[in-house]
Amino acid sequence: MKNGLEDVIAAETQLSDVDGEAGRLIIRGVSLDHLVADCSYEGVAALLLDGLMERSFGEAELRNWLAKARKQVFGHIGAADAALLALPPVDALRALIARLPDGDDFDTALSLLAAPAVFLPAILRLQRGEGPIAPDASLPQAADILRMLTGELPTREQTSALDAYLVTISDHGLNASTFASRVIASTQAGLTSSVLAALSALKGPLHGGAPGPVLDMLDAIGTAENAGPWLGEALDRGERLMGFGHRIYRVRDPRADALKGALKPLIASGQVDSARSALAEAVEAAALAILKLRKPDRPLDVNVEFYTALLLETLGFPRQAFTGVFAIGRTVGWLAHAREQALDGRLIRPRSVYIGPLPAAA
Repeated sequence: MKNGLEDVIAAETQLSDVDGEAGRLIIRGVSLDHLVADCSYEGVAALLLDGLMERSFGEAELRNWLAKARKQVFGHIGAADAALLALPPVDALRALIARLPDGDDFDTALSLLAAPAVFLPAILRLQRGEGPIAPDASLPQAADILRMLTGELPTREQTSALDAYLVTISDHGLNASTFASRVIASTQAGLTSSVLAALSALKGPLHGGAPGPVLDMLDAIGTAENAGPWLGEALDRGERLMGFGHRIYRVRDPRADALKGALKPLIASGQVDSARSALAEAVEAAALAILKLRKPDRPLDVNVEFYTALLLETLGFPRQAFTGVFAIGRTVGWLAHAREQALDGRLIRPRSVYIGPLPAAA
């Protein structure tokens, strides 16, 4: 028995492999660096769902169907009343997704792929007193998300950066939210139930909530010169440095490099605050140096959250919405795992070891 199921094998999958020792992520036989270089969100979605739904399709077909699905789910925005909009964005997102039919077919999957991409920008606009913007079926998903958020067509660099993010976080082994999705699917509940369970797991700060605090850390540090002293004092207080270390990776998280690379065209074209990016670089260097000095026996390197924070901030998402943006990209992984579990797996029913009191002997 292992608390937390550490290293316990709970499923066989063809979807992704996380090699923590080598710092490598493979999705459906393709390494992450190749996916980010060559693939759009629709491309990785087609790759992950291939063979798991009742119909076959390619990237172009999926792009067209997904665009139509965005138009259809937009009708649910009318349910976003004052009580719903008073919730944090991820909770409001969960409430709107719960309105979708709980089927297990491809049309349900399309609606679930479209829903967070449509709902989150609308929620954010409504919460700041602006009207929601309807989807544009002529655009790919990444570009349409940014247009629905800001009201303006994004630049090529902005679209590419969000596409890279959505591809990078599309799937990542049997993490907590993905496991939750598979548990629900194993009961033969619908895909909407699986996604809602996964989203509920994702909102926990130990899983999906760290990118926002990375920005809080950068704000608190303020200048490159203050990075070393501030980080040292944080470690003295026993605090964790946000954006560093990972449960699985013993070396640098490959997703961090993918997102750092996705920021480069934005930086080169002047679409990133140069002071902000310079501060992030300085904090990264200072943190790696002090962690190596203070914790030489623990492999602590940059994880996906560090550059996620800078990228999403640059694209105009408020930090309280970062978990919801993560859900936009990860929903396809949740759906693929749910379908894989429903098609090939058994009801997930582990046992527990009772350590409570025993009844008195008669």
